[in-house]
Amino acid sequence: MLGAHQEPIGLRSRVAELASNPNTKALVVGATAVAVTPLVLPLVKPALKATIKTGVTLYEKAKMALSETGELLADVAAEARAEVQADSQKKTSLQAATSSPEANATE
Repeated sequence: MLGAHQEPIGLRSRVAELASNPNTKALVVGATAVAVTPLVLPLVKPALKATIKTGVTLYEKAKMALSETGELLADVAAEARAEVQADSQKKTSLQAATSSPEANATE
C-alpha cells in the first residue's frame, strides 16, 4: 500500500478520496438501499398497496369506458350503413318507377 516515498494516508483523507470516486458512491448507495429496504418496506407497504389498488381500479374503469365507446361507435356505424342502404334502395325504386313502360305509356 505504501510506495517507496509515500507517507501513510490518514482516515479522513482516505474517506475524502473514496467519496470523490463515483463508483464508490454508487456502491455505498446500493448497499444502503439493500440494508434499509427491510426496515422501510413494512412502513411503506400500505401506501404502496393503496397506490396499486387505485391504479388497478382506474385501469378497469378506463377499459370499461373504452369498451362502451367502441360499442357506441359500432352502433352509430351500423345505423349509418342502414341509412345509406335505405337511401340507395329508395333511389333504385324511384329510378325503376320512372323508367317503367307504364310511366312512358301515360305520357
